[in-house]
Amino acid sequence: MNHKHNTLEVGVAQVDITPDYPIRLSGYGSRRTESEGIIQRIWAKALAIGSETEEPVVVVTVENCGLPDELTEEIAHRVKQKTGLSRAHFVACFTHTHSAPCLTNAAPFLFSSDIPPEQQEKIYRYTRQLGDWLEEAALEALTNREPCQVQWSIGELDFAKNRRTQGGPAEHSLPMLQVTGEDGALRAVWASYACHCTTLAGTDNHICGDWAGYAQEAIQETNPGTTALISIGCGADANPASRMMPMPDRQQEVFQTRLAYAKEHGEALAQEVQRLLASNATPLSQTPTGSFERVNLPFDTLPTPDEWKARVAAGGAVGYHAQKHLERLQRGEPLQTELSYPVQTWTFGDELAIVFLASEVVVDYSLRLKHEFDAARLWVGAYANAFPGYIPSERVLAEGGYEGGDAMLYFGPPTRFAPGVEQLVVDAVHRLLPAEFLQ
Repeated sequence: MNHKHNTLEVGVAQVDITPDYPIRLSGYGSRRTESEGIIQRIWAKALAIGSETEEPVVVVTVENCGLPDELTEEIAHRVKQKTGLSRAHFVACFTHTHSAPCLTNAAPFLFSSDIPPEQQEKIYRYTRQLGDWLEEAALEALTNREPCQVQWSIGELDFAKNRRTQGGPAEHSLPMLQVTGEDGALRAVWASYACHCTTLAGTDNHICGDWAGYAQEAIQETNPGTTALISIGCGADANPASRMMPMPDRQQEVFQTRLAYAKEHGEALAQEVQRLLASNATPLSQTPTGSFERVNLPFDTLPTPDEWKARVAAGGAVGYHAQKHLERLQRGEPLQTELSYPVQTWTFGDELAIVFLASEVVVDYSLRLKHEFDAARLWVGAYANAFPGYIPSERVLAEGGYEGGDAMLYFGPPTRFAPGVEQLVVDAVHRLLPAEFLQ
């Protein structure tokens, strides 16, 4: 293989983002105390592709449950100020591990109660630190660029299962990008899989990357000197298969069993990566071009003040959510009627298109986009840039349930989406992707 053929400038970086103090963890409202230790350290990693003359792109992957929109925008702005990198060329993806620190304004109603001020102060502190770490990772990856060969391929994994419907749709493809230096050494692997990072299921209060963290560790152990990045596809309605399996009776045994499954899922992904590395991958010869757009997704009819009051009286998560919105109305503040939703794409010439959809996107979006565009040249990612809640398809919205709208209680919006959201998002992708990627 001629490693000087079709080289691109590529840089990679990683930053340890594990807090050295106890902090509330996000993902499960039932956890009400600060973290009790560290099972596995968590990381932010960055990949920069392209030379200065072509304007590079940067992807940062973060082991966290979800990045608030304004934090991603702040980091993108800081990187732009220092390097000139445009917003469309910067993307932040999160693994959605449910065993990482809470961030300011990420699922702010998760606990259905106010967080004590001394605990909230640590969340503010960590959010500020994380912003600095993400900026550091992006800038370091840009600094580290050197000529490399970039290739991509699509593998398959089967541990994701539809968690709403037995035998329901799930996405099993594993798109992967590999970066090889001119010396033939593997520099980086970036892979994406559409599944919730919830193997541990809230059975513990320690920091951990869940299956995505173990996948990165396993890839790096097998390929010394390589940086492994994991991002998540349209897996909002998919759980690891192990979540559906019977568990021991004793709580400590349950946790150890789930931890073993997290490692097993990570190992399975790493093994598929090794298979792909040994197979024929498709070379990418062109620096990607980024496109970015925000589309307004409307919420359904808002409750009346009397309806809010009735919900407050009901108590629980419903009551807390209603109380917060009633307080806004009493302060004379308008309630949110639509969501500004970021949609982003990168295209490597006509060789590969990567779609980055924000937040928790259900599988129907990926299946639909792969039907409308050339699936052989399409990588559909989610859990990118912002974390405003679940993004249901028209089918899931009509079915209702947690992903269909009930989860809004924990994210902050006043109510579920109005019908038509799926088409608005898909139309945005059609505007951003060149026609040559259509079926």
